[in-house]
Amino acid sequence: MNNRAIIVVGAGPAGLMASIRASECGAVVTLVEKKASCGAKILLSGKGRCNLTNACDLDAFLKRFSGRGEFLRDAFKKFFNEDLMRFFEERGVPLKVERQFRVFPVSDRSATILDVLKTEIEKQKVTVLYKSVVKDILVMHDQAQGVSLENGERLKADAVILATGGISYAFTGSTGDGQRIAEKFGHAIVPLRPGLVALDTIESYPKELEGLTLKNIRITFSTGTKEIVTEVGELMFTAHGISGPLVITESGRVNDFLIDKRRVHAVIDLKPGLTIEQLEARLIREFKANTRMNIRNILKELLPLRLIDTFIHMLKIDSQKQASHVTLEERRKIVQLLKGFTLEIKSTQPIEEAMVTRGGVSLKDINPRTMESRRIKGLYFAGEMIDIDADTGGFNLQAAFSTGYLAGESAAI
Repeated sequence: MNNRAIIVVGAGPAGLMASIRASECGAVVTLVEKKASCGAKILLSGKGRCNLTNACDLDAFLKRFSGRGEFLRDAFKKFFNEDLMRFFEERGVPLKVERQFRVFPVSDRSATILDVLKTEIEKQKVTVLYKSVVKDILVMHDQAQGVSLENGERLKADAVILATGGISYAFTGSTGDGQRIAEKFGHAIVPLRPGLVALDTIESYPKELEGLTLKNIRITFSTGTKEIVTEVGELMFTAHGISGPLVITESGRVNDFLIDKRRVHAVIDLKPGLTIEQLEARLIREFKANTRMNIRNILKELLPLRLIDTFIHMLKIDSQKQASHVTLEERRKIVQLLKGFTLEIKSTQPIEEAMVTRGGVSLKDINPRTMESRRIKGLYFAGEMIDIDADTGGFNLQAAFSTGYLAGESAAI
């Protein structure tokens, strides 16, 4: 027992894991949480099912982190997906691996994961202070020595771990407190912006299609000079634009284009499995076989019913026009629209609606081998408050658990 006193600020996935690991290493841990309960974001994860990690290999995992995955290599070597899965399975939570290697509890309930973490906090005798807001870090001679609370109380410690999250889903308690404190002590803060968020379009017709999901499509987000080409997957129309897995995954990069004042178009390939030539040949066959059928009925074989009227409106062709009367130019317009159904992106949804926050404490100010600040000795960072974000699929939660684990161990020894 080393009896080092550790204060962890923030009871999300990173803070909970940091507290558990620091206690395992013999430290006396106090966990400070501004809300009345812990783990609010865990309960939201995976639409309430908790996609806690991804079972892909390390190199594939690192590539999902917006070009900054290498920073996490040391944290992942210390505590990675197999370690996390073992952590929960050894505590009685069976897990399953679904498509794209996403890992969920068999119960399909996020509460199952949170309950284990809360039980472990109790087992490790971590002192938890709920409804307590950290106002500042106590620093002397560039050494963290505790925290001060809004109520005036001062808590002394040998090390402080900030794990306060980003600013997305602010109702969970993530309101940028940690970044503001870090900046006060000289840490660079990469501007906070939304990640994994729906996109708003200039066009208004997505509202008419709200809730419609397009499956097996591909999107190219284009500025005219730069492109992001997605895999084949799903898109969903919303009241203000588009969402769904393909959109959410690329939303951060699209937002970077918008920040650069670029016009961004989402070009949707509704038939990515067919070339233009193959699609044109199919239309010719349909028209020859159904000469008296109107355009609207022919399109029922190619498109979801709810999309047809919008599609025809964009074509500017009479929906009652018979196949035998469709001109070569009109047929090619149909093919072009099937391969390039285009909307202009206006903005992302507000950061409060984003699944994750991009930006945060600059990686240049953090030692990746320990998660300790390069500016304040004894100050550590973990989780979403640092400038790390990834695609959907369990990557962000694993990063939170891993950085929390490493910070907790480093602070305690």
